[in-house]
Amino acid sequence: MLRIVLALFLAAGPAAAATETAILAGGCFWCVESNFEGVPGVKGVVSGYTGGASKNPTYKDHEGHVEAVQITFDNSRISYAEIVRLFLRSSDVVDAGGQFCDRGAAYATAIFARNPAQRAAAEAEIAQAEQDLGQRVVTPVRNAGTFWKAEEYHQDYYKGSSIVLTRAGPKRQSEAYKFYRKSCGRDARVRQLWGSKAEFTH
Repeated sequence: MLRIVLALFLAAGPAAAATETAILAGGCFWCVESNFEGVPGVKGVVSGYTGGASKNPTYKDHEGHVEAVQITFDNSRISYAEIVRLFLRSSDVVDAGGQFCDRGAAYATAIFARNPAQRAAAEAEIAQAEQDLGQRVVTPVRNAGTFWKAEEYHQDYYKGSSIVLTRAGPKRQSEAYKFYRKSCGRDARVRQLWGSKAEFTH
């Protein structure tokens, strides 16, 4: 029995140690979620709210919180620093008033560090981003607090099949997402700001 328990511990140990989470706010959480779900080494992305004082925030009432995502990844395949690098280069990091067409504090960018190592890596990536852009990056590094998962209908919104009403009429959810993303100007602005260094543009 001891031999079996030891074997299970050794098998589970490295996998558990390789799993890490990053919490990032980059405007609309649908977009950040869709950006990262296909990245090699990323195990899962969850949309939610964080940064505020209220408990159990909802989409209709999350004052003080920002829309954010929690990314679970295998740090033997992709580093936290690389996650942050990709995030910065897919955001408008010089805009303190929101992101793209989504305005206000709920859509502000932020990196929520879960420990000193994450904070140091995030700050180093921001310094590199400022050097690459020749501009000040306004995205702050904040201490991570509770991450509240958003409602189920927000999860994987970009590939949903429900019919929803948009400004262009009824559309399948996945098509509505594409319409929103283009109309909001996200990819166009990221390409304008970052040029050849832009990530996740469609």
